[in-house]
Amino acid sequence: MAEVLFYHLMQMPLERVLPDLLERSLQRGWRAVVQVGSEERLEPLNSVLWTYKDDSFLPHGTRADGPPEMQPVFLTAQDENPNAANVLFLVDGAPAGDLTPYERVVLLFDGNNPEAVTKARTDWQQIKAGGHDATYWQQSDQGRWEKKA
Repeated sequence: MAEVLFYHLMQMPLERVLPDLLERSLQRGWRAVVQVGSEERLEPLNSVLWTYKDDSFLPHGTRADGPPEMQPVFLTAQDENPNAANVLFLVDGAPAGDLTPYERVVLLFDGNNPEAVTKARTDWQQIKAGGHDATYWQQSDQGRWEKKA
């Protein structure tokens, strides 16, 4: 069973949080899939990951960038694991599909969006019912992560 972490974004947007989490995953030697909620979000997120820091490089790509298995971080709008990733990041309301190929699943949601919060609650219930170990993390006012459940 995959370990599932829910990240309730309150102080910082996804575009600031996701790159750091991806860097940590790569430092552990993990490969990652980032599944977005729609095809329209792929290119903007791809651009953010190229430009989020002047002094850093985050190796990533989409199908448009060549063979998915060559990408340490693969961005997609589909429920797929074409780069044999260890960790799955679900963002922008992407549905939690088959979690079995992953060691860890990170579901990030905007705590300032009532629809995203409602969906995350539903996802929490389904994931717990599926027997996965799930933890819930919320950003403090200082932007630190606090384990809440």
